[in-house]
Formats: sequence, C-alpha cells, structure tokens
Amino acid sequence: MGERPHPQLAHVASAEGIGVAERLAGHAVEPLNYDRVPSATYCRPETAGVGLTEAEARRRGHDVRVGRFNFGALAKPRILGHPEGFVKVVSEPKYDEVLGIHVVGPHATDLISEACVALRLEATTEEIFRTVHPHPTLPETLMQAAEDVHGLAIDA
Repeated sequence: MGERPHPQLAHVASAEGIGVAERLAGHAVEPLNYDRVPSATYCRPETAGVGLTEAEARRRGHDVRVGRFNFGALAKPRILGHPEGFVKVVSEPKYDEVLGIHVVGPHATDLISEACVALRLEATTEEIFRTVHPHPTLPETLMQAAEDVHGLAIDA
C-alpha cells in the first residue's frame, strides 16, 4: 500500500514474470526499478521516454539541467522525410548523471533503447556525447541533446 501504481505494459509484465521465475528457482533477484521502465507510443510522430521527466526530477528535489535537440537539424531525419520532433535529456549537475531521456520523432520507440542502457549504467551526459555515434543516423539526436546539456551541440 502507498506505492505508486506500476506501468501496465507488456515489457513490464515480462520483466516481472522473469523475476518471479528466477526467485522460484532460488536465484537472487534485483528488484525492478520502475523509474527505468521505458514507455513507447506508436503514433506519428512516435513518442518514447525512460527515467524522470523534468517536472518529476524537480519534484523529487533534483537540481535539473536539460538538453534538447531537434531532429530536423540532422540529415537522417530529413532523408527519411520525417524531420519533426526532438530529444530531451534530463540530468543533474553534481555528477552529470542522466535522470531521463524523452523522444518525440521518427523511430522514437527504437531509439529509447540506447537511453535505457544509459540509465541502467548510470551514464553521464558527457559519456553519452563522448560515445562516437555513426553519421548520418537518428541516434545522433541523443548524442547532440546530451551535448546541449553543456551548451556544446554542434548542429544546433
């Protein structure tokens, strides 16, 4: 009682089911961190997010820094004919840790997987933007949104 409701998503149910099976088999099981469960909406443009929103991070007492990058500034979204949308990175300045990443745009539901790994590994925005991303690709938007947290986005 008193806990927030868990997201009613297939991938959450799958992760919970695997955890139950592992526990029944006698394995140590790490509790599922519901803050790191991705959401994905299959519409046009697609939307996806993982981690804390800017508002939720502030509500929890974090000092917040935000980076944002528009898809239309890069070649690949224009090549695909879908330059609409953006990536938003929510981080905190003390350790530069990424708290959340939110995407609205082409293939957002695929791009969010990189963000899930970043949050799982407690990545910093600098670690994301220092990771070489291939060009021209959609994931460059995540890299440049991380750069924007520090005012360094090249294609902004």
